[in-house]
Amino acid sequence: MIRKRVAGAAALGLIVFSGATAMAADITRYVRYAANEQAHYGVEDGNQINELDAAPWHGGKPTGKQVATSDVTLLAPAEPSKVIAVGYNYVSHREDMTHVENRPIPEYPPLFLKLPTTITGPNTDVEYPADASDLHFEGELVIVVGKTASKVSADNAGDYIFGVTAGNDISERSWQANDLQWFRAKGTDGFGPLGPAIVTGLNYLDLRVQTRLNGETMQDQSSIDQIHNPHAVLSYISQYVTLHPGDIIYTGTPGATSAMQPGDTVEIEVEGVGVLRNRIVSSGKNAR
Repeated sequence: MIRKRVAGAAALGLIVFSGATAMAADITRYVRYAANEQAHYGVEDGNQINELDAAPWHGGKPTGKQVATSDVTLLAPAEPSKVIAVGYNYVSHREDMTHVENRPIPEYPPLFLKLPTTITGPNTDVEYPADASDLHFEGELVIVVGKTASKVSADNAGDYIFGVTAGNDISERSWQANDLQWFRAKGTDGFGPLGPAIVTGLNYLDLRVQTRLNGETMQDQSSIDQIHNPHAVLSYISQYVTLHPGDIIYTGTPGATSAMQPGDTVEIEVEGVGVLRNRIVSSGKNAR
């Protein structure tokens, strides 16, 4: 696993560590799940889930009901109004992208939008669009906004991060290269797997992120190597867009990505969060 800081990044002000980077001592796992044809939020405790009456960032309280994890279907752990993502946030990924590898490291996080309809949960099938030709995985640490954030400083940004989860910023590279915008390449339905849980109490400034394709490790690096850390990213976004509780930010993928094919299984593992697993499946021909 690569574990070194980006040389010169601190001098450029690109990695902003607040004075309050220490995380809470208690680690809590929040999930969203389907039971009795309804969606619920809950706290995962071993092999059981304690139901909440609302999303935890909206003050959800225990209802006293419990279910066995094995008896429910885990859903994407958030229902965001906004899905924002950072591109080229590791030097190792910039080196893999020939059109940016020799450019100066940007002073600010390069951002793009995904759509809420990209979000899908753990263990779901992701359709390979019929007219796609180069579909790639991008394993990422994802931060979840905990309270309304507007014009937040980097020093205070940690107060607005509820927790973290794992995500796959699925990208169709030929569309990404040839379309005017990344609407199709990043925003197609199902191109944002998320989960399995949102975890609080982790030091998300230094978490290992791994991607496995059919069991083979393809990406493996720590979030400590990000060019723009989660505090810097949330702060920058909030200067222009108001973030609301439950919104999510994909913080960038490390290293090289590669193509997936129907029948492949991709796993994104974030240290302390768990494994997000999805299968790539063929889709029918698109209507014209």
